Amino acid sequence: MPTALRLRYYGDPVLRKHAKPVKSVGPAERLIVKEMIRAMYDFEGSGLAAPQVGIDEQIFVADAGDGPFVIINPEIIRITGNETIMEEGCLSLPGVRISVKRPESLAVRYMDETGKVFERNLSGLMAKIFQHEGDHLFGRMIIDYATAAEREKFNVQLAKLEALSAERVVVYRGKG
Repeated sequence: MPTALRLRYYGDPVLRKHAKPVKSVGPAERLIVKEMIRAMYDFEGSGLAAPQVGIDEQIFVADAGDGPFVIINPEIIRITGNETIMEEGCLSLPGVRISVKRPESLAVRYMDETGKVFERNLSGLMAKIFQHEGDHLFGRMIIDYATAAEREKFNVQLAKLEALSAERVVVYRGKG
């Protein structure tokens, strides 16, 4: 169990891996979730996926304005709405904002930090966050949705992040 969570940046290979499904939720997973929620707020993000802090598990935490929520082993069961475009940022790509086209509503299945399975319909910001953070669990990032012009705009920044990814790590040490 790590005593510190390190934020990983574009170029770190962990961000391109497919995270492993969580087999069962126990004390170790609950501790990871607790530390991830703290780190998400300290990093001033609205979401944080386990690979972004070097953890190879299908877990993400987020807050769409109503308090933190936990998603483990997320699945999109069906897309139930039209696609809309929203500008997205990412803690692992500081300063990069990309217009991403995603479905506005989804039916999803996931576990929470107690291991209970839920099926829900999500729409709006919650659906967008679910998809953004879920992408991280399968090695996808917002830059993958960029147009050629957007990519060109961020080429220098991406190259710098890639070159510094091993050195440029923000460390979060849990409080208490």
